[in-house]
Amino acid sequence: MKTVRYKLDTDKSKLLAAARIDRKKFDATKEQEIARHRAEDDAEAVQDAAKFARQVREQLGLSQADFATSINVSLDTIRNWEQGKRCPTGAAKALLKVIHKAPKAALAALR
Repeated sequence: MKTVRYKLDTDKSKLLAAARIDRKKFDATKEQEIARHRAEDDAEAVQDAAKFARQVREQLGLSQADFATSINVSLDTIRNWEQGKRCPTGAAKALLKVIHKAPKAALAALR
């Protein structure tokens, strides 16, 4: 095993400069703006999950019905994922990642 050594730069002025915020802008930010930004971020994450679910299915060249059968979930679940109504979580999210990286092995294991 190769050992790699790193020297940590402990110059705090560089760290503080990178972490500086515009205090006036920060103080002027309203709770409504924060909530709006949070909602936008959440909506974007849902759309990313929907795109990923669709990408995995299309990578296999399967219809929604065939994909649902292959991974043993309902057709409605696949539709909800791809339309962004629901996000795959937990084991489903992990399964999609495995199928994306190793589709043949994942589908063979599910048979």
